[in-house]
Amino acid sequence: MNRHIQPWHGRLSLLAILVSIPLLANAQQVIQVANVDSRPNETPHPLDPALEIARASLLNVQTNIDDYKGLFVKRTRVDGVLPPLQYARIKIRNRKLQNRTVTTPMGVYMDFLKPSDVKGREVIWVEGVNDGNIVVHQGGMARFVTLNLDPNGYLAMRGQRYPITDIGIENLLIKIIEACERDRQHDECEVQIFRNAKVGGMVCTMVQVTHPVKRDHFDFYQARVYFSDDLNVPVRYKSWTWPTSSGGSPIIQEEYNYMKLELNVGLTDQDFDPENPVYRYN
Repeated sequence: MNRHIQPWHGRLSLLAILVSIPLLANAQQVIQVANVDSRPNETPHPLDPALEIARASLLNVQTNIDDYKGLFVKRTRVDGVLPPLQYARIKIRNRKLQNRTVTTPMGVYMDFLKPSDVKGREVIWVEGVNDGNIVVHQGGMARFVTLNLDPNGYLAMRGQRYPITDIGIENLLIKIIEACERDRQHDECEVQIFRNAKVGGMVCTMVQVTHPVKRDHFDFYQARVYFSDDLNVPVRYKSWTWPTSSGGSPIIQEEYNYMKLELNVGLTDQDFDPENPVYRYN
């Protein structure tokens, strides 16, 4: 039985006053956090409310969520090329620690659905197992091929920005928090928080961070993170880099979606075993 996941959207003490700004068709309310261009170090930063949301979500994930399954949809620009969206069924078991010792290793299973060049591919990775390698079973004409690959090696990283070891809601939150903490050391940061944004029928709070001026210390021009109000987890992250010309449009950099989520479904070691008879490895 799924654990009860506490909603968080009523506990954001730092959020500023609600104002109505029709910037998104599916966002009915928006919390505006003013831009700060010059400030003493001790004053609040516009990113503080976003950090509070992300930290509360991470605490929820680490405390209340053991595992989940769903549909993972992603695309990432690599070497200037943005491929079509990839769709995969996923099962993910969160790492659990006790006294700083891993008691439950992280586990990942992916079953790619589309596009056609990845359809049928299965990927398994379990922390500390198989010498840290991923087990890849190809689809299509190569369906009889199974490979053990270094997750950081050339073959596994081809067309990827990050290794499979970085997948998952918990890792996404950690990266978001790290980026916010880095950006908090600088000015030129605009933050807006939208209520009642929708992602696949889920009611979300959307955090939008914009860096109007391109600087070496910023990773993106704009990023949006959608937090499910019911689940208290991010279900979409999307970022853009700066326009290449004056008046041009921002350029999509990467996008990750966690859809049709089911939390705490009781995944076992068999769910991350290539010998599982319901998989196509054999």
